Amino acid sequence: MSSEDELRKLHESNRQGWNEGAQAYEDDLEERIEFLQAGGQNFCPPELAYLADLDKWCSLAIHLQCAGGTDTLSLWNRGAKEVIGIDISDRMIAVAQAKSDAIGANATWIRSDIFDAPSEFDSTADLVYSGRGAVCWIMDLDRWASVIHRLLKPGGKFYLFEGHPVSDLWTMEDSTYQLDPDYGDYFQEKTIESVGWPTTYIGDLGKPEEEHAMKYERVWRTDQIVNAVIGAGLRLLKIEEHPDLFWDRFPKMDADLVRRTPQTLSLLAERPAN
Repeated sequence: MSSEDELRKLHESNRQGWNEGAQAYEDDLEERIEFLQAGGQNFCPPELAYLADLDKWCSLAIHLQCAGGTDTLSLWNRGAKEVIGIDISDRMIAVAQAKSDAIGANATWIRSDIFDAPSEFDSTADLVYSGRGAVCWIMDLDRWASVIHRLLKPGGKFYLFEGHPVSDLWTMEDSTYQLDPDYGDYFQEKTIESVGWPTTYIGDLGKPEEEHAMKYERVWRTDQIVNAVIGAGLRLLKIEEHPDLFWDRFPKMDADLVRRTPQTLSLLAERPAN
């Protein structure tokens, strides 16, 4: 099997896994619609400075791996005039469509592997946004970064708000930092197989773990992410580490202890104007 065939096989399995996980997004659809109708913006404090004044400079924002669309529509609530969400999961895109229909947002939803993002949107985006547990599902960072480059218009910005790779090292059910047997090697290069979902995120969906689709993840180091972005021809503007979580990753750990290690990172880059 070629490397391209293997990549597609892993991404397809992840699509099936996220189609299953979409049940949790369907279950809280009405709650999310009410949140968005009230002008809600689903961002963490570190993101706000990077997403300031969208009404003044962002005609089009494209959100890669948009899941159920709440974050995408939060960009619209924050001032982006038009938003496009791209995700590999059929059911997630349906959830996102239901939300935007309910609030009357200027939004377009595309069911696609991001590597196949439609070329009609090349060089159109003022902002490409991604993150919040997205990068780990990508099997080729160089191709990922090249898609970001082609979607951005010259001078357009890419903002990534992502879980810090160091936060992947630890078990999620302990009250102190303990290396996870699967994820606890920062320098590993292997693809990690998993089934099921953390209880503080999606949970068991009412069925045994072994009935869940197999999912495949990569723990990408910070340097690998940065170098992929630079290698695609984007200009790195800023990188910042944060103690803030975007989900309840360590439910049994004291919050002050959690904030002693980096939990998230921000990366801002732009497509050069010339």
